[in-house]
Parts: sequence; C-alpha cells; structure tokens
Amino acid sequence: QGMNFIAGYLILITKNEEESFWLLDALIGRILPDYYSPAMLGLKTDQEVLGELVKMKVPAVAELMERHGVMWTLVVSRWFICLFIDILPVETVLRIWDCLFYEGSKIIFRVALTLIKQHQAFILEATNFPDICDKFKQITQGTLVTECHSFMQKIFTDPGSLSMATINKLRETCREKLLSQG
Repeated sequence: QGMNFIAGYLILITKNEEESFWLLDALIGRILPDYYSPAMLGLKTDQEVLGELVKMKVPAVAELMERHGVMWTLVVSRWFICLFIDILPVETVLRIWDCLFYEGSKIIFRVALTLIKQHQAFILEATNFPDICDKFKQITQGTLVTECHSFMQKIFTDPGSLSMATINKLRETCREKLLSQG
C-alpha cells in the first residue's frame, strides 16, 4: 500500500537502485517490521501504541477520541504507512527519514505526538467524529511543518522523554491485545 511511495522516494533521493533496495530492506526488516506484511500487524500495533502514548502525554486528546469512538487507525494510518509522504512537505519528510534511519521507529511516534501536542487546542475544538477526522487532516499543514528546522527541533523536545524501552513494552502489550481480538 504505502511501500510504493517509499520505494519511489528512495530511488529519487539516492538515484541508485541498489542503495534504495537496501534502505527499503532496513525499513521493512529492522525499523518497521510487519508494517507491510499481509496482516499489517506491526502497523496496527504501532497505531495502538500511539494511542497509549497520547493517553500518557496528551490525555485530553485521548479522552476526546475515546468519547467519540474514533479509532487511531482512522486518523493516523496514512501517516504511518506512507511515513508522512504526501502528508507533510517533502523537505520535512526527508528530515524525518534521516532521523528514522538513524534513531529508529521512535521518530514516527515523536512526529505524531508533536503534531498532536502542538495542535491540542485545535483538535479539542472538535465536536463530533467527522470533525475530529478533519482536524487531524488540517494539523499536517501550516507553518509548523513547513519550517522543517524548527519542527525537527520540536519533535525532540515537545513529546518529552520517549525511550525505546517504553515503546517496546507498549508494543508487546498492544500486539497481544490485537492478537487476542483475532
């Protein structure tokens, strides 16, 4: 689904098919395992992990989502599956990818949490399900994301502490929950 966008961007960036192949291999095999498998269990798990992180770091938004029955997969699946391609400006996406290859998958959570935290008041204005979905589309636009240097600084400060140990523990719990639901 989103892998074609990623592969295309990698080829455009590297201008080398072999380098693109190995970068894609690192993404699929090590950084984002099971994102692009038939069941997409890694992707589904990470969307649930984001929901748990939002409960911890931006509880008012988590409560709004829960109150209106909005599943995280409805508002962030494109963010995660396409790694923000076609969601954020190209220059910002490329900076995010640099960090993703260097620091690993926690960068995706940092970006998502920063978008949500920076726009918390705007999101909380939503009064119904469609309005929430619309707000999540709108928060990926504007000066916050077009000024990529300051945005990248924010992703490392706004969400606060976010260790891989915490993410891995949440992944384990969320994965078990998803598997038990069938």
